Amino acid sequence: MIVNSGADAGRVEPHHLLRLESVGGLARARGEVGWVVFGGRVLLVWLPIYVLLAEALPPLTAATTASLVTGIWLLALRAALSTYFTLGPAVASAVGTVTGLVAVSALDLWAPGIDFSVLALAETAVAVFILSAAWEHVVRSIVKQRVLVIGTNGGASDVMQELQDDEQAPFTIVGVVGGRSGDSAAEVPRLGPLDELRQIVEAQRPDIIILTDDRAGAWAVEPLLDLAPMGFKVVGVSHFFEHALGRVPLLHLTPAWFMSMLHLRQKPYTRLAKRSFDLVVASLGLLLVAPLLPLLAALVRTSPGPIIYSQTRLGEGGRHYRMFKFRTMRADAEEAGRPLFARESDPRVTRVGRLLRQTHLDEVPQLWNVMKGEMSIVGPRPERPEFVEMLEQTVPFWTRRLLVKPGITGWAQLRCGYAYDTDSTAEKLSYDLWYLRNRNVVVDLAICAKTVSTLLFRTGR
Repeated sequence: MIVNSGADAGRVEPHHLLRLESVGGLARARGEVGWVVFGGRVLLVWLPIYVLLAEALPPLTAATTASLVTGIWLLALRAALSTYFTLGPAVASAVGTVTGLVAVSALDLWAPGIDFSVLALAETAVAVFILSAAWEHVVRSIVKQRVLVIGTNGGASDVMQELQDDEQAPFTIVGVVGGRSGDSAAEVPRLGPLDELRQIVEAQRPDIIILTDDRAGAWAVEPLLDLAPMGFKVVGVSHFFEHALGRVPLLHLTPAWFMSMLHLRQKPYTRLAKRSFDLVVASLGLLLVAPLLPLLAALVRTSPGPIIYSQTRLGEGGRHYRMFKFRTMRADAEEAGRPLFARESDPRVTRVGRLLRQTHLDEVPQLWNVMKGEMSIVGPRPERPEFVEMLEQTVPFWTRRLLVKPGITGWAQLRCGYAYDTDSTAEKLSYDLWYLRNRNVVVDLAICAKTVSTLLFRTGR
């Protein structure tokens, strides 16, 4: 074995020294913004906790204890903000606040000198949630994450178009590396060939780098590893869509993607947990709307036809079941043997039916389908079996949404509305598949909360 001398071992080429100095400077610039964001989080969590403790403890002791409790709460908030990024700052802050509340409550049991009353701790948790959610909303609105795209294949145009169309997205695309002139969207600059990747990354200081295909990844791995101290994240197109946009690009789906749901590290959403959630929410929903049922029935009867309308739909595993709802269309809305998609401003809808659809009260009878185990509160919207052959031919992987029970509300409905047609089905499937892989109790609660807020502050489907 040959051992280099101390002088040779410690020698670093001058151009490497310059590059490391440049990377260090860029990392420091990025760190300054990061410290402002982090400092805001610390201050807004620490303040309400200190106010709570200052009433019973000396100032120094209160400040020290508040710092300890803040550290615990910040860990919970950071984990939630990373895990539930797609669901928005309010949901992520709520999860982090509740998790931190549980940890702080446990600390209260054994840590000397800490004695929170239940009311005071609850008030502090509310303050932490409000301040944290507001701060994260401001951060996402002002401090946009810089995205650099490497390559123009593998859905690069989809990524760029998506980010350009959504002005509220917390990302800004700085440019694309590689490809030919004209391959990228008109508004996105082509920054240079792959040979200049190192210089481009140093100049643009991206927060996220998207590798669009295997060729781009193989070319970029060495320079990106050299520049890793800058602190950027590297993702593929599919992972970026899932994390940032809450949907799965269908063009990049393979059977291996579905197998990932069976991975050893995939967190399970057990049937027992899902069923328990459905029964609790459906029972509460039936209790809340029970006083309205006679009024709703009377309103539906103002037009000829039955009060309750039932229709065969596809359930989990493709099994057929009868879905119930208050009738919202004319009795002769559909000719026998000629099924039609519901659509926006459907002329077949009655005046009362339009009101029921806007408030989603027409779907109240589906709570009975949930109680029977045929549907869930949250899941893909159930489709009619008459449309299956057409959908299978036009939308790849469409039948994979049948791996779970259909739902009264869902992620796709929140993002795209309820009306179906052949043009919107693929987009809705991309959101349904995101839910399929990311579903858990927190996601279900978040979708329910967003559904309620949509009903309260925005009408229509």
